[in-house]
Amino acid sequence: MHTKCLLPPESTVRTMRSHPEIKPAVWGAVVGAVAMAIVGFSALGWTLSSSAERMARDRANIAVVNALTPVCVARFGAQADAAARLTEFKKISMSWDRQSFIEKGGWATTPGSAAPNSEVATACAEQLGKAT
Repeated sequence: MHTKCLLPPESTVRTMRSHPEIKPAVWGAVVGAVAMAIVGFSALGWTLSSSAERMARDRANIAVVNALTPVCVARFGAQADAAARLTEFKKISMSWDRQSFIEKGGWATTPGSAAPNSEVATACAEQLGKAT
């Protein structure tokens, strides 16, 4: 049994030709896209959604701490023996221990929360440390 070749004879095969300008244009587009991405993310402030969410969460947390720190300081000062407690607080030298003192006193616990906010306690301790 004899098989036939399904391809046309070589004389009829044509090769695909492209313009010589196509290859440099494609490379130019690729390099331009990479350059624009680099410039966009580094200089133009573009961010990924995960980065934007993290930054928004950090800013919200800072705003909460800034809003609740004066409340903590006011609650500390509103207690009946505030002067004695401030003297006791000032005797503590380590910032970690000062934060713990504020947390244990309940001044950094916001209404509706079961546990104190450690960042509010730290900021509150810093403010009380500056008090005279």
